[in-house]
This record gives sequence, structure tokens and C-alpha cells, in this order.
Amino acid sequence: MTRLALWLLAGAAVAALATGFWIPAKAALSQILLERAWQSTRRGDDDVRPWPGADTVPIARLTIPQLGDSYVVLSGASGRNLAFAPAHFDGSALPGEPGVSLIAGHRDTHFERLGELAPGAVLSLEDRSGATHHYTVTGSEIVDSRVARLRLDAERPVLVLSTCYPFDALTVGGPLRYLVFAEAVT
Repeated sequence: MTRLALWLLAGAAVAALATGFWIPAKAALSQILLERAWQSTRRGDDDVRPWPGADTVPIARLTIPQLGDSYVVLSGASGRNLAFAPAHFDGSALPGEPGVSLIAGHRDTHFERLGELAPGAVLSLEDRSGATHHYTVTGSEIVDSRVARLRLDAERPVLVLSTCYPFDALTVGGPLRYLVFAEAVT
């Protein structure tokens, strides 16, 4: 009986560890497939899906030199897409266009270091055509998603990066969001 209890306890521990590593591992491994799809998109191919059955396509590459990070950005900020990469909110401006371009990422994978960005940090977004749009971080804010509203109209290109907050929360799905605001460099 004691051996059975030990085996069950060991099995539960392995399952808990595997669950804890699954999302970060999936996010990292998917970057290989996303990179291939991004390179095909940059060569001019249309509607390149990163894997069979995917309901999203790459639309940009976000580079954050201060953090040493670079990510393919997917269209459509659904929970399913955010599991693989940062994603662009439908209805917000496309990178480089006038208006607010809103990109979200998980706080425990791609955007885990977003809080380290300070005003003056430079970000860049490469679009499908190969044009690179540079932005300078102007500030950050913590908002309650239940009541806060983000205006998407702007005369110039503006980039907003969003992730859940606090970064070290033990539970998921809270209402707070950490936003980083950046304006286009002219």
C-alpha cells in the first residue's frame, strides 16, 4: 500500500511539473514554425499558416533590443493564438499605419519582461512588406480591463503592448493589464 501511494505521489509530481513546463515549451517550439511562416510571408506568399489547421497568420516581427527579444506577431489576439506568440488585436491599426496598434502577449512567456521597458526604449515592428517601423517607449500604465477603454484613433502610428498583471500572480485570468505605450519615430 505504501509503494502504491509513493508511485501515485511521484506520478502526480511528474504531471504537475509537465503542466508547468507545457505552455513555455509550446511557445518556444512554435517559434520555429512561426519563423518559417514569417519568412514565406516576407517573400510575398499570402495567407501562410504556420501549421496545418492554424487559424492565424504572421503579420509582423516585433523586436525589443533592450530585452534581446524578437517575436513573430500573429493576427487575432485569441487565447489560442497567444499560447504561441504575441498577437495583434483585430480592429486596431496595422503596424506602421496611423492609429493605435495593439499587441498582446502572455505575462509568463513572451511578455514576461515587459515591465523592464523604460521610457526611451526603442522597439521595432517589421511589416509584411519588409518595412521596419521604429517606436520609442513613452510610458506604461496598469489598468483594470473591466473598466478601462483604450482609444484606437491617433493621427500618428502608436504601439501599445499589453499583458496580464501582476507578472508574478499565482492565478491566471485577473482583470489587471500592464500596458506599454510607444510612439512612432519620425
